[in-house]
This record gives sequence, C-alpha cells and structure tokens, in this order.
Amino acid sequence: MLTKDKEDKLIEIFIAADDFCQDFQRWLDTKPKVEFKVPRFEGRMEVSEILSIIVFYHYSGYKCFQYYYEQQVQTELTSHFPNQVSYKRFLQLISKSTVHLFAFSKWMTLTSEATSIYYIDSKKLPVCHNRRIHNHKVFKDIAERGKTSTGWFYGLKVHMVINNLGQIMSFTFTTGSVSDSNPEVLRTLLTKLQGNCYGDKGYLSRIFEELYEQGLKLVTKIRKNMKNKLMPLNEKYQMFKRGVIESVFDILMTVFDIDHTRHRSPRNAMSHMLGALAAYSFMDQKPSVWLPKLLQ
Repeated sequence: MLTKDKEDKLIEIFIAADDFCQDFQRWLDTKPKVEFKVPRFEGRMEVSEILSIIVFYHYSGYKCFQYYYEQQVQTELTSHFPNQVSYKRFLQLISKSTVHLFAFSKWMTLTSEATSIYYIDSKKLPVCHNRRIHNHKVFKDIAERGKTSTGWFYGLKVHMVINNLGQIMSFTFTTGSVSDSNPEVLRTLLTKLQGNCYGDKGYLSRIFEELYEQGLKLVTKIRKNMKNKLMPLNEKYQMFKRGVIESVFDILMTVFDIDHTRHRSPRNAMSHMLGALAAYSFMDQKPSVWLPKLLQ
C-alpha cells in the first residue's frame, strides 16, 4: 500500500498535471489546428492521468516500468485512476503524450525562482556501450558520438541551467556531438535570465557580449593559454560552489534513472527522460547554495 507521503506526492503531481492540461488546452485553442497537430487520445484515460502515472513512476521505488504499472498502478492505484487501460495500450499512450510531457516539463520550470545566481552544465546520456555502436538500431540517425571529461560515448546530451536553490531554470536535449559552448544551445538555455551564470571553461563562448547586453554575465574558468584576471570575492565563492549542479545530475542519474541503455524506441526514451526532469521538480529538498551575508 502507498504510504501517506507517497500518496500526498501523487496528489500533488496530479493537481499540477491537471492545471497544466487546462492551461495547455487554452493555449491550443488560440492556435490554428492546421499548424499545431496534437495526437488524439482514444480511450478513457485523461492526459493528466497519463502524465501523473509517468512522473510518479520515479517516486514509486520501482526500477522497471512494466512491474510498476502492473503491480502498483493496476492494483494499489485503481481508486486513483479508475479508467485504466492495459499495459500495452498504456505504452501507446506514452508515445502520444511526448508533446504534452515536454510542455509539462517546461511548464514546471516556470515555478523556479529568478535568484540572479545560476549554474550551467551538461550531462552525457549514452544509449549503448561503445562496443555496440555499430550494432545499435534504436537511436540510429539520432544519436552521435561525443566526448566529455570521462571519455567518448555514443548518445545524447542534456544541457541544464539551475539556480542556487537547485531549481531547474531551463533545459534542452542535443546529440552527443554538440559542444557546451554552442551559441544556439546557450541562447535556448539563457534567454531572459539576468544576473550571473557560472560554468566550466567549456562554456567560454563568443556570444559573451550578447548575453552581457541581455543582463547576464557568464562567469567561467580560464584556459591555460589565457591571462589570469582578478575576480570579485562573491563570484570566486560561487565558482567554488559550481559543483551543486553535479549534485542535481547525480540525483537525476541515481534516483530518477534518467540514464539507461535499454530503451526500445526513441519516443518512449524521450518520455522517460522528460518524466525524470518533471519528477525532480517535485522534490521537497533540493541541493542548494546559500551566499554568506559577508559576500552579499
């Protein structure tokens, strides 16, 4: 049976998903249907129910979605979701809900606070072992080879910006070959942010001036062939605390399993990753960094 804490979390997720679906539908009503097509959801389940089941999976304690659906959703959660469908049918609904899940994950970032202190980084999402690259078919023509500080991999990347409270401000997915300093990636992540954003030397970018005119200062480490410059004490302190975003990635990898190499379709894989990001937004306690009063 569900514990009281997990039941409260499920209700919290469903309320947020239901509010999102209403806002999303109002937005769709203002757009021509020819320009934006949404998959039809034949069946009895509402989109908010589908999103809630996908996101709550990451709080269920199960590591296999089939076991979670058949042993918990179809038994313990029948009163919460009375119009359930079979497991195979639900897999089809997951594929159709990718658009809604992406919009829901982005919608959840709107609740994050603009603290003017941000951290940026990326994480590799390998889709198979390097020895199986030539035999891999699921992500063929989608995944690409990339290199990080830990070596080469074949797959995707998730790029993310968080604030000092550990809340996700923005995220995007790219192929593994896209560099961290890619101008389009930075524009996507850092649009409308103001303050200071801290990253490693991989984020040295030629659009620094463009971001600075926007009101965002990109603070990074320097390369060995660059001249050293003095840095304000508060910026120096925040650079030392940049590891907080690694803590966020560690939670996404170990608790919410955003990274595994057993996906059977790209669309379901993306739904799983988006569900992990949305689930993180519902965490009660997130890694955070507080600025001492002496440095404020």
